Amino acid sequence: MRESYVIAPSILAADFTRLGEQIAEAESAGADWFHVDVMDGHFVSNLTMGPFIVAACRRTTKLPLDVHLMVEAPERFLAAFAKAGASSLIVHVEACPDITGTLKTIKSLGCKAGVTLNPATPASDIESALILSDQVLVLTVHPGYSGQELMPEIIPKVAEIRRKLDEIQSPAWLEVDGGLTAANISQLRDAGAEAFVSGSAVFHYPDGIAAGIRLLREHLQ
Repeated sequence: MRESYVIAPSILAADFTRLGEQIAEAESAGADWFHVDVMDGHFVSNLTMGPFIVAACRRTTKLPLDVHLMVEAPERFLAAFAKAGASSLIVHVEACPDITGTLKTIKSLGCKAGVTLNPATPASDIESALILSDQVLVLTVHPGYSGQELMPEIIPKVAEIRRKLDEIQSPAWLEVDGGLTAANISQLRDAGAEAFVSGSAVFHYPDGIAAGIRLLREHLQ
């Protein structure tokens, strides 16, 4: 396990009329990465942002931009998001018939390569991709919308993937996303997660962005 943990605010929960301001506030408060959820209205029912938002974020911050592609045939978009400034591109095993080939393409574009899976998908489905992955994202909610509650039944899957990564001595970050709050983040840490994506607990925290990040960090100690 690493000595420090990553907090990656999800801009899906930000106020887009003040996006640059809120990114700057989160960065000042100690955010490590920013997470960008891309949805095409097909792979998931919601429709969100494209490469232009990643480019806008890149102009605002030098922190890593962690781009999660919830899209059909993600290979169509990899080059555009890499050019826009993505630091990492995470693709779904369910959307990639050749997951290892897709991860190799991401690396060839100069980005970190990540794999993810839906809550109903067994951990065994990504096993062949682990050796090529720089990040493994475990979704703890059904993908598509911000503000859902964490599904506690997914926590054992986090622990299972942690064991698989350790068995192959992988340096990949084990990342979790969905319903993370100060009340449950330590459970995910104890299961082996190292990077924590949170939207509402940061951008919607009643006492402000900085207080939200500070509270999450306190519960990772």
